[in-house]
Amino acid sequence: MFGDRPPPVPPATVPLPEGIGSGAVSLAPPSGPGSAPALPPSILAPPMIAPAAPATVPPAAAAPLPAPNQAVLALSARFGKDLPNVTGGVIWRIYADRPDGSGAFRMLREDRSPTPNIVLPPGSYVVHASLGLASAVRSVTLRQETTRELFEIPAGGLRIEGRVGTTRIPSGQVTFNIYKGSQFDAIERAPIAQNVPSGDVALIPEGTYYIISNYGDGNSVVRSDIRVQAGKLTDVTVTHRAALIVLKLVSERGGEALANTSWSVLTPGGDIVKESIGAFPRVVLAEGQYRAIARYEGRVYERSFDVVNGVDGEIEVLSR
Repeated sequence: MFGDRPPPVPPATVPLPEGIGSGAVSLAPPSGPGSAPALPPSILAPPMIAPAAPATVPPAAAAPLPAPNQAVLALSARFGKDLPNVTGGVIWRIYADRPDGSGAFRMLREDRSPTPNIVLPPGSYVVHASLGLASAVRSVTLRQETTRELFEIPAGGLRIEGRVGTTRIPSGQVTFNIYKGSQFDAIERAPIAQNVPSGDVALIPEGTYYIISNYGDGNSVVRSDIRVQAGKLTDVTVTHRAALIVLKLVSERGGEALANTSWSVLTPGGDIVKESIGAFPRVVLAEGQYRAIARYEGRVYERSFDVVNGVDGEIEVLSR
């Protein structure tokens, strides 16, 4: 909508606002026993906003008296009505209220303080406040005095991890895409955040979402509906029923794996799950029945096998 924005950047991490995890905001999950563990010092940055630098929250100070022909805009934010103030991580942008000759709204100021006092000439402006993937926008009119504006940004934290049984899937082996709404909606949506790493905290607007979790690059995919509340951290554990399988083409049981082997892993119905080339290809497969096909020096070998949840192992295919 507005001009002078930073160019799009991929998701990154920025400091977690101190209002979440400071003790002023409940950190318990929406349901289930126990309390939330300590927060890591990061959140997922929104796609159109550059990561904010770490900020130390200064003590509250009175707004300065405006100079002649100047006005002061005193800004602050909270997570919602009757919820605590946001004490870090907010990006404030002030825009002209009318487009320039190119049709873009020119950005006049940017501030990353939690409660900035911005000096501007009297007039009308548009104020945009963003916190993670949540934001709020408002038109304001300044006169030669101090104008105070309190924004409500109903954001909540979402932290996800994957497990197989009771074993946590290491970060880097599982990723999460977050979508607005429910997995059962008959509407195709683009994700609001992609490839979110395990253990990172994403700040997103309060609401209902669904997560698509991918463990490895095979067919272990899990969908989960969740609810995020403003000012709270929601911890989600996604459980995969899968195992890590290593494939080997050997001339005899327990023998050396043959290099330059082309592999295909198929379901019983003939659908291809994974294709690769090598002596020891690794693939994460959802539990179930499969068929491994190995092609080596113009000949084809195959073997059927079962994947048991949580039982990693090797599958040997004999080249005879």
